[in-house]
Amino acid sequence: MVRAPPIMAGMAARKRTKPTKRPARTTPRRPLGRGRSSEPRLTVVTLGVQNLARSRTFYEALGFRPSSSSNESIVFVDAGVVLALYRRKLLADDANIPSEGSGFGGVTLARNVRSKAEVDAALEVAKKAGAAVLKPAQEAFWGGYSGYFADPDGHPWEVAYHPHWTLDANGQVVLPK
Repeated sequence: MVRAPPIMAGMAARKRTKPTKRPARTTPRRPLGRGRSSEPRLTVVTLGVQNLARSRTFYEALGFRPSSSSNESIVFVDAGVVLALYRRKLLADDANIPSEGSGFGGVTLARNVRSKAEVDAALEVAKKAGAAVLKPAQEAFWGGYSGYFADPDGHPWEVAYHPHWTLDANGQVVLPK
């Protein structure tokens, strides 16, 4: 007589029943990232620069203040997002990409302000600090008012007033729900 392996023997002895239906989920599934190892957020923007001293002077003239944690790179903190300056070649090497190249890299940085007058004033401050104005402030197709400048390394910044967005006391954008 051939005996069934112990696992199979136990299964043969059990009475077959209909599979039970899993109760309906009463709580929504958590989006990927929430409370998991990959939370969707932006915490640091690092700009590759040719001359750290020149860039530090420029960003300080715009009102950014370096953190005491700065070392061979300069770290600024503004409203919870870190703006870091790092030598362009070293940053490219770290990311394993070539450091050569110029022109538009597909990214702009932006600062939202509370009024059209603040857009004009911010562009003027940037210009006095050594920025090149790329696009003077003007009415925008999306209903706001904005202009662009480039920092000494060519990183484009938009300064914008968006009439349908509000800014909290810290200057953070509060998007509609």
